[in-house]
Amino acid sequence: MSKNTSFTKITAKIIFFTLVVTIAISYSYAEYMKKKAISEVAHIDAKKTSSLVFESLYSAMQRGWTKEDLKEIINRLNRVDENMRINVYRSPLVAELYGEIENDKQIRENNMDVKKAMSGIETLDISEESNIKYFYPVSAKNACLKCHTNANVGDTLGVINVSYPIKELKVSLNYMVNFFILFMTIFSLVVFLAIFIELEKYIIKPIKNFSSVIKNITTSHDMRQRINIDEEIEEIDSIKDVFNSMLDSIEYQFYNDPLTGLKNRRRIIELLDKEQPAILMIINIDSFQEINDLYGDDSGDTLLIEFSNYLKEIIPDNDSLYRLHSDEFAYVCESHIDINEFTHFVDELIEKILHKTFIINSTNEINISATIGISHGTHMLLPNADTAMLLAKKEKKNYLIYDDSMAMSKIYEKNFLWSKRLKKAIDEDKIVPLFQPIIDCKTQKIVKYESLVRIKNDDGTYIPPIHFLELAKKNKIYHKLTKIMLDKTIDIFKDSNKQVSINLSVEDILNEETNSYIMKKLQESNISNNIVFEIIESEGIENFDEVFKFINDVKRFGTKISIDDFGTGYSNFEYLMKLKVDYIKIDGSMVKNIDVDKNSITITQTIIEFAKKMNIETVAEFVCSKDVYDKVSELGVDYVQGYYFGKPKEEIEA
Repeated sequence: MSKNTSFTKITAKIIFFTLVVTIAISYSYAEYMKKKAISEVAHIDAKKTSSLVFESLYSAMQRGWTKEDLKEIINRLNRVDENMRINVYRSPLVAELYGEIENDKQIRENNMDVKKAMSGIETLDISEESNIKYFYPVSAKNACLKCHTNANVGDTLGVINVSYPIKELKVSLNYMVNFFILFMTIFSLVVFLAIFIELEKYIIKPIKNFSSVIKNITTSHDMRQRINIDEEIEEIDSIKDVFNSMLDSIEYQFYNDPLTGLKNRRRIIELLDKEQPAILMIINIDSFQEINDLYGDDSGDTLLIEFSNYLKEIIPDNDSLYRLHSDEFAYVCESHIDINEFTHFVDELIEKILHKTFIINSTNEINISATIGISHGTHMLLPNADTAMLLAKKEKKNYLIYDDSMAMSKIYEKNFLWSKRLKKAIDEDKIVPLFQPIIDCKTQKIVKYESLVRIKNDDGTYIPPIHFLELAKKNKIYHKLTKIMLDKTIDIFKDSNKQVSINLSVEDILNEETNSYIMKKLQESNISNNIVFEIIESEGIENFDEVFKFINDVKRFGTKISIDDFGTGYSNFEYLMKLKVDYIKIDGSMVKNIDVDKNSITITQTIIEFAKKMNIETVAEFVCSKDVYDKVSELGVDYVQGYYFGKPKEEIEA
């Protein structure tokens, strides 16, 4: 696992590395320039000295001095500076006319620098640490030919060798080099320190602030918060705008109905949780299911859109309109109005709806009616209005205003009937799993199933869990359903090579008896590596350590983990970073309209990209049409599930 770092550390490393490289280059360049300066200065100086020596000797030779006299001149020159040595060597041409000097001959034959100079090439030797040796070739001129009759112009008549120390020059140059390196080091440090301070001020600090604000938003789970940091960097502002736009999109998806554009159930719940005095009205379209079945889903959706638009026209404060679900709408009146006065408004509303004709497709127009439930006060407004609306439907009244007498009779009747029905289903073995296929987007073949709990009626129809799961929890028989589903699913898939997803709630995981039963079944089963536990109600896990331990325990058997309804709240991302999940199932509320809803596309794309980076595979549920399938497939979803590919049924493919 790679160790995390920070922008500050990275910046410091870059500056340190650059500083080291700068100093190294400065040192190398300074050394190079020092050597070059020594070479050039020494060469010029030695050449001048050699020329002076030659002119001195030449003047003496013109006056007819002998070679002993010339030797004496050279000795005198050598006594001028005890550190400087001057030697003169005859060439073979001069030796031929005026006699050979044995020392000159040996040096001509053995000293490579002298040999080179005898050929007419100036030679500068600074290989020794603190001395230079300069070999100056004396070339014959026209005036020289009077005495050197065997030579031609340009021939080398001899070599003057000048040797002297350059210690003072090196000390001076070393001082300059050291000053240059010190200057470059200090200058670089100042520059890099200034860069570091600017980076810290304009990049690192804003990024830290940005990260802190995002963390606060994620921790608070308040989707209405925005990033409002004020920075001078355009790129930071651009990131802030992009992130705020993403939050706007997520908030709209979270708080608004994708079909009608009205605010949704979550928004009205948050409003009513403030417990301010208000009147709540729930409006339910009568016989909407029959309309949907008769004219089709598209016409049903058109009716809902037209009905919501009509409500906006006839209700004065249409910003207080909400769509709760399917065929139910709500209106919240927060103004101080008497309940009796409000009922006159309701009478008018019902009358207007009755006389309104709705166009639902190119060939059909329909008239509808609505039933309304009303509650008023400060708390329990939503369930109370719903109770009044259901009772109004039962008693075939246009509307009812909630009073306390409605609550107990409704709850008792509902719970008693469903408790009796649920216990009977368990006793008569009517709890059955139905299996909905999950398709691989690459091969378009069934690779796994999801096991879904149902109560099977005597007539062969099935009751979905929305009617009995919550009641099962209240009656403490929910865990019995989990065990039944686990037993029956494993038995059906014992000879299959396909994976199967089994839903588990956090409550199942935390229940010691159920947890132990699951481990026992995995140990006994030969298909544990084909089982996927799909954790439902994962939003806001409180007992994180217990859930994390459960995941690690089942993974020892090869069992995989999936998170259900991912995307309904962005705190999911925090859990996903910690839990070692294999799959995430994208919330169906975003998938079902993804072919027409840009917000759903944006959020789904973000989830898919995030999952791919985490090496987690994605499943899109509620895929109800080819258009929806094409869109999620285009976005990169790995698996799809929905009525477009198959409804839940008892049989599975071999």
